[in-house]
Amino acid sequence: MLKTPPHTPETPEPSKASGTTFGPLPLLFYLLQWLPIAAVVGIFAGSASALLLVSLAKATEIREGHIWIVALLPLAGLAVGVLYWYTGRSVEAGNNLILEEVHAEVENPDAVIPFRMTPLILIGTFLTHLFGGSAGREGTAIQTGASLADQLCRPLRMDRAQRRIVLMMGISAGFASVFGTPLAGTVFGLEVLALGALSYEAIAPCVIAAFIGEMVTRAWGVTHTVYIVERVPNMSLRGLLSAIAAGVLFGLMAMTFTKLTHAIKRMAARHIPWPPLRPFAGGVIVAAAVFAIGTDHTRRFLGLGVPEIVDAFHKILPPYDFAAKTLFTSATLGMGFKGGEVTPLFFIGATMGNALSHLLPLPPSLLAGMGFVAVFAGAANTPIASTLMAIELFGAEAGAYAGIACILSYLFSGHSGIYTAQRIGRAKDLLNTGDEGFSLAQIAKEREKATK
Repeated sequence: MLKTPPHTPETPEPSKASGTTFGPLPLLFYLLQWLPIAAVVGIFAGSASALLLVSLAKATEIREGHIWIVALLPLAGLAVGVLYWYTGRSVEAGNNLILEEVHAEVENPDAVIPFRMTPLILIGTFLTHLFGGSAGREGTAIQTGASLADQLCRPLRMDRAQRRIVLMMGISAGFASVFGTPLAGTVFGLEVLALGALSYEAIAPCVIAAFIGEMVTRAWGVTHTVYIVERVPNMSLRGLLSAIAAGVLFGLMAMTFTKLTHAIKRMAARHIPWPPLRPFAGGVIVAAAVFAIGTDHTRRFLGLGVPEIVDAFHKILPPYDFAAKTLFTSATLGMGFKGGEVTPLFFIGATMGNALSHLLPLPPSLLAGMGFVAVFAGAANTPIASTLMAIELFGAEAGAYAGIACILSYLFSGHSGIYTAQRIGRAKDLLNTGDEGFSLAQIAKEREKATK
């Protein structure tokens, strides 16, 4: 049984609350205090994302021109493992470390995410993509954005509450700049911390950091992929039911991905005691699968897979593509390679939506767009940010269908997710309110004990 979570004080009555000065001048002064900090965070995150995107484009170009390089993936995995083992153990947890720092309840003026997180994750992600691992880029952008932002806290003598906002700004700016979606990035930084609870106190600094981060990335000459939903039918009862059915399936897919990736990670830790050997073994598995099946059939499942995502909006793809990408990505990330999960989730969702066009009476490009954001919504537990992303990427007309799919996916993915340090602020349903206050890692551990 889970122990009782730490007590959360009840909201005080307005008459007893302190600091209830809501005049325009104090709020303007408050905003002006955060404006330069948010601008600096946006510049840091946007520049780091530009470097990341340029480096990944180069890595993809080299790998596609020399596909034999995938045979060296085990050595790349060993290099990444050794690099983190000897220089980066304090930042190995990656995104979960950032979430844990945001949730920290003890005032510690010396607390700071080590700067080394930025170069280590950039190098690790580049090697993963160069040699053919199936991974994303969002995790890298969040880690660079948050770790660079955190370097400001100690010189500026920020307290715990202020540092929390700075870290959220780094998350928002990193996400916004790597995908070109500042509104979604803003809300993602507020929503990703805890299920069912948005941290609105940081919304103004986060929106500034997100928009500046996205503009800085573009100022470096980096462009983002354009996705086009070709036709959006008027909402009808049939369309509503189809969106609900698709959302349920996307949520189950999101849960499958997260559970498989975490299961591989646990299995690797159980059977391979020395951590640097885990990505080496993962490289052997992925490379063996690539060459055993044939590079002509498997190369599209390596790296980011952006061309295949674009194809999902315009062509009918093999119906098994989403399952293959799931296996390659779970093996890559579960065994210890570096990168993000989100772009592979876009791939999985878009190709799954494409496949569902054989079963559901909605246009393939619309289903691809719905899957693109909905599988991500279920795996990251961020339905609002995902819906905003759909509006920013595909247009407002697709927003209603995407929003329905994101909400249903969020519900049916259960209390699981790619970020195990996420907490349950409010349960997804009235059947699981006992999980509130606990992290996904704690819940998963208790469920594992219960099955033994």
